[in-house]
Amino acid sequence: MLTLMLGITVWLFWAVGYPHALAFREQFQLFLLDGDYFCERMALPGGLARWIAEFLTQFFNNPFYGATMMALLFMLIQRQTWLVYKGKESERAITFYPLTFIPAILLWYGMGDEMLLLAYPVALLMVLTACWFIKEVNLVVDALVAVVGIPLLYWLAGPLAFLAVAYMVIILPQKNSKRRWGFFGLGVLAVVLIVLCIAICGRLLPYPVQQQWVGIGYYRLPLTLTLVMAAIPVAVIVLALLSQKLKVKSYWLLAVSLLLAIFLVPSGFDAKKYEIIDYDYLVRTAQWKKIIQKAERQHPDLPMSVAATNLALAMENQLGERAFQFFQRGTQGLVPPFERNYATTMMTGEIYFRLGLVNTAQRYAFEAMEAIPNYDKSVRVVKRLAETNLINGQYEVARKYLHLLEKTLFYRRWAQEMLAMLGDEAKINSHPLYGYQRLIRLPEDQLFSEKELDKFFGKLFLHNQQNEVAMQYLLMWPLLNRDIPTFMDYVGVVQNRAQYNPLCIQEGICFAYGQKRTLPPEQLVSNAMTHTFAQFAQAYNGGQQDPVKMQAFKGTVWYYLVNEE
Repeated sequence: MLTLMLGITVWLFWAVGYPHALAFREQFQLFLLDGDYFCERMALPGGLARWIAEFLTQFFNNPFYGATMMALLFMLIQRQTWLVYKGKESERAITFYPLTFIPAILLWYGMGDEMLLLAYPVALLMVLTACWFIKEVNLVVDALVAVVGIPLLYWLAGPLAFLAVAYMVIILPQKNSKRRWGFFGLGVLAVVLIVLCIAICGRLLPYPVQQQWVGIGYYRLPLTLTLVMAAIPVAVIVLALLSQKLKVKSYWLLAVSLLLAIFLVPSGFDAKKYEIIDYDYLVRTAQWKKIIQKAERQHPDLPMSVAATNLALAMENQLGERAFQFFQRGTQGLVPPFERNYATTMMTGEIYFRLGLVNTAQRYAFEAMEAIPNYDKSVRVVKRLAETNLINGQYEVARKYLHLLEKTLFYRRWAQEMLAMLGDEAKINSHPLYGYQRLIRLPEDQLFSEKELDKFFGKLFLHNQQNEVAMQYLLMWPLLNRDIPTFMDYVGVVQNRAQYNPLCIQEGICFAYGQKRTLPPEQLVSNAMTHTFAQFAQAYNGGQQDPVKMQAFKGTVWYYLVNEE
């Protein structure tokens, strides 16, 4: 029942609390269901653990399936830990049963680091299973295990095989006092063999020896061994020793495990980092209304989360009405500057894609994939590259990417639908997304500076007045930059071509005319707006702000323009 409760809690944690974290892990790999991919993984130490982990990670595309995989994995690790600790005294095994949850709790805390890949817990489960297999056999069989099994375990699971070696050196002699020195000698032999394996692999494989020690596929950033990655195998060995000598009531051990889970696990999931991951997930899945609802509950203040909120407002044609109801970070809140960061570049590329700068979105997709630290491919990027080439009419290039996606489990059907569409101009032009992108994209590719993006928003709008996102970004850029003269120029351009005069634009016009001490034209600004601006001007009082009165205007363009925060 305790194991089942662990599984249910883990499932709820990932499926309800962190579905975006599951999707984040899934999007930065490209698991292919073919023999070549399997052989590529098996050609490296820890290859089987990595292949199984990537097979499981592809299910993270769906929160229900992904959370189920995580729950089963944590339950198996906890249960296998118990089987390793369990001796001949079944009653005593039940007493220390709560201790067996501690490695799983430490792992749960460690999975808050998005860089820690699923290959690590899979390898941990494989090694625990190996420990359980060797714990009750005789010395002759154990010798065979040491000579053949330990090198094989290293090749299949990676350097976590050291846990099995430590088990042989430390725990087996304690459990078998009559053959203590024999088992200890076999453990020492296993140490020599695994070190020899690492030395040989370091010379034959195109990876540095240091990476052989910490694992090729455990962590997204090469040559990294985090504290929790080292602590988990140590905890397994220490708790195995304690389970033989500890004389404590089981309910005290259960209380310790519960307190550790309650206080340790949440601290592993940084709120700001996972806020960005959540916004990125919602942008990827085009859940614009949910983004706005999330921002309404807690105003975002990070550049990426602000940019996601502004994009969602623009997609819902609300940017001109509601932009200043939320915290703004200048023009970076519209289009964040380029960073060579695989996690944020995709969201910035999504903004360019929705604006109609298809080739720029394609370039950002390439940059995102090249920035992945462990050199994996990204299924999200491959899909975007297939889309951009489909829109641009580069059908043979699109076909190459779609054939890759055909070898996946969850993108296969979409890829087949897109393959059937290749070359069919009428079908592509009638598609709600790709046909629209063809209409709004610029016919010629051009270079531009990130500091003058407003010029390209103008080009996009002049090319196609149906591009509402470009129109909203065009008018919002100078307002967020506090450049009122440029804003008024853009208002004239838009007013001559579209009936667009929302709340924020009227407030900006009022401010521009207020600087000249004249009243704005009635056809541009309502009388009520003019009256409200007069109240604001009185509260501002020529630069001497009345803090109490000014609070009434928070959330307006005027408040933003006079506050340099």
